[in-house]
Amino acid sequence: MSCGEPHETDCSEVLDHLYEFLDHEMPDADCTKFEVHFEECSPCLEKYGLEQAVKKLVKRCCGQDDVPTDLRAKVMGRIDLIRSGQTVPEHEVGATPQES
Repeated sequence: MSCGEPHETDCSEVLDHLYEFLDHEMPDADCTKFEVHFEECSPCLEKYGLEQAVKKLVKRCCGQDDVPTDLRAKVMGRIDLIRSGQTVPEHEVGATPQES
């Protein structure tokens, strides 16, 4: 996704780190770069707005549910694998292998 215009911060970088921006999990300098990008790039701003709305909806609808500890651990483990660039198993999180 891109508006076709050159930017100091590339659209792919912004979209790859969008949730870090939404969750305030990046340094202030990077946040500032993203904010400047959103001012210049309407497609990225639109994607940001959509993801922000989805995040708010999920929080409102599901924010009070307790997450089982084992599920949280499995999901966090999978996120760590993805972030480290390791191969992620194809089976679903929490799925048990079928016996032959």
